[in-house]
Amino acid sequence: MTSLDGLAPAAALFHSLADPVRLSVVQRLARGEARVVDLTRELKLAQSTISKHLACLRGCGLVDYRAEGRQSFYSIAAPELLDLLRSAEHLLAATDRAVALCPTYGTAAGRQSGACTPDTQARP
Repeated sequence: MTSLDGLAPAAALFHSLADPVRLSVVQRLARGEARVVDLTRELKLAQSTISKHLACLRGCGLVDYRAEGRQSFYSIAAPELLDLLRSAEHLLAATDRAVALCPTYGTAAGRQSGACTPDTQARP
């Protein structure tokens, strides 16, 4: 993958995980499957917020669900995502979380989180 076109899928992957709410949902699902009501309670977010972010993660192929009666149980779709999260934690530790100081993406930038919509998804 040397051309910019070849990097578009990787950029979309990282963009899908760049939102703090989506990342917190993924981190929670890394511990095991959960229903929307479980995620709402544990993450202290509105049901609509959780549902929108789950829809984004499902659309990206990162999260899947299984229906049981009237309930849906969400889980990580591929174990490789857990490897990616572990690698990210190792990289953050190795760099002493220096990315937090980034003027564009760091915590000081004060970026707002938003649901994954066509307007905010990565473009090829």
